[in-house]
Amino acid sequence: MRRPPALVQDVLLAVAVAAMQVQGTLAKPVDVGSRPPDDLGHLGTALLLGSGLVLVARRRWPLPVFAAAALASLAYYAAGFTDGPGWIGLFVALYTLTAYGDGRRSLLVAGAGIAVLATAWLVLAAGIEPAAAIGWVFFRIAASVMAAALGESVRSRRVAAADALERALLAERTREDEARARVDAERLRIAREVHDTVAHAIAIINVQAGVTAYMLDRRPDRARDALVTIEQTSAQALHEMRAVLGVLRDRDRDNGRAPHPGLGQVHELAVIARDAGLDVTVELDPAAPRLPGAVDTTAYRIVQESLTNVIRHVGPATVTVALDHDADALRVRVADDGGPDQRPAPAQDRVPEPGRGITGMRERCELLGGELVAGPRPGGGFEVTARLPLARR
Repeated sequence: MRRPPALVQDVLLAVAVAAMQVQGTLAKPVDVGSRPPDDLGHLGTALLLGSGLVLVARRRWPLPVFAAAALASLAYYAAGFTDGPGWIGLFVALYTLTAYGDGRRSLLVAGAGIAVLATAWLVLAAGIEPAAAIGWVFFRIAASVMAAALGESVRSRRVAAADALERALLAERTREDEARARVDAERLRIAREVHDTVAHAIAIINVQAGVTAYMLDRRPDRARDALVTIEQTSAQALHEMRAVLGVLRDRDRDNGRAPHPGLGQVHELAVIARDAGLDVTVELDPAAPRLPGAVDTTAYRIVQESLTNVIRHVGPATVTVALDHDADALRVRVADDGGPDQRPAPAQDRVPEPGRGITGMRERCELLGGELVAGPRPGGGFEVTARLPLARR
């Protein structure tokens, strides 16, 4: 069921409280020595009505409403009007002050207000007869404290609920951000894998296709070898692409069906690069320890991408692939001489503009806590050096 707006609720509450205060006071006999509410030009009735109707603004101005209700109560009893349920509006105003206040300050104001009211009530009831009738003073003091405590309890619960909701929303946003970050990282990883696989294969196929077209009529046997290289390279690229796409289709499957390439296949890379026209020398450390899987794959991809860049941008050249290690890191170096037509580049051209390949290699290194430097060599050619920590930082 839909609740009415807050203003409508407060109007209905104010009218009901004013009616109860007036009707309840008029319906009971006038206390001995007291005035009826309609005495002094119906001043008592006006005070009872006013202390109830002022509740219309209780949510918007809780402190002024409480002050108005307290003053009306003091004026009512100071004028000697008969006792009755004229305290309802005051208690509702006191409850509203603490329930919709800001905690500490509203409690201090409520405590000070109750102290002032209690003092005034006790002074006004000093000569009351019979003496037992002074009980209404203690009832009002206790009821005022209870109203303020109830309001503070409601406020505390509301704040706690709001905090819990905010924490839940923050946790949900955090989970969404983490999920989005994982998706972005996975997408970037797949993009690197696809780039490395496809770029290398296309570069080899492009070179071998040119060789085939040139040798087809002159040396058919050499053309046949180039076609075999194209077939093997494309088959390997398709195999690696299936492995990457298979992860996307079914994440529960074991990647072991298509293991990640590693430095154990670096000689195969060298053979393919030689078929593409490069003079490749591989220098491996015979005492190299068993590498972590991530380091092994990253080193392989760096060598693969570096050879691909030489094939695409330089052509026939002499390339050195060196891998050595110490207790903390694996170092990878791929350097070419720039080819037979190499001329020293001007100084302003020695800083390369990194493409996707160099960016991808650098990202792979940074994921392992390593570093990569790529740039022209002073004597001509290009060099890529990477340092990969064996223990991830």
